[in-house]
Amino acid sequence: MTPRPLLLVGAGGLAREALAAVRALPEQWLALGALDDDPARHGTELDGLPVLGGTELVHDHPEAAVLACVAGVRRPRGRAELVRRLDLPPQRWATVVHPGCSLAPGVEIGVGTLLLAGTVVTAPQRIGAHVVAMPHVLLTHDDEVGDFVTLAGRATLAGGVRLGQSGYVGQCAVLKEYISVGEAAVIGMGSVVLTDVPPGQTWAGNPARPLPTNNGQVR
Repeated sequence: MTPRPLLLVGAGGLAREALAAVRALPEQWLALGALDDDPARHGTELDGLPVLGGTELVHDHPEAAVLACVAGVRRPRGRAELVRRLDLPPQRWATVVHPGCSLAPGVEIGVGTLLLAGTVVTAPQRIGAHVVAMPHVLLTHDDEVGDFVTLAGRATLAGGVRLGQSGYVGQCAVLKEYISVGEAAVIGMGSVVLTDVPPGQTWAGNPARPLPTNNGQVR
């Protein structure tokens, strides 16, 4: 099997983790380089991988698969915005699953998704496109993970949890069974979420509650 060439879009911490996963799959992937729109990173290296230039260079390498390696709690829609801006056909997007993951038979994974080491999915379900699951995420039965969701390390979803598009679940957060988290909502690290979270809000704590902004409004 000839490995497919791969470009990482983003040259930060998540790209380093993605690169480690890619290098654990040498028969599937051959990393060519990273792309980043920060000019200060051009010409540098990411763990030995060259940062070739800006993200527009994806169009100069039509043979290469592409993986979006950006995620940030302050911009939960950032990866979705990047994917839409690059406007690549579905077959250009790489789906990378670290060999240290444990996935039940029948799990379906959308294009562009990255599952890092230790991710466990205990029963058949569909994980959306361009999802990022960081190390030791746990998804149990009947969960629904929407496109562009980010799950930080050790986030745990009990059964029947629904995560809306571009949601962000912080490190070690726990979500009670059969609740919903709305689009682009953010769950703080270590939170215990017992009720539905509306779209666009930030919740934190145990039990988790909405965080107010400086003007007293819920954000």
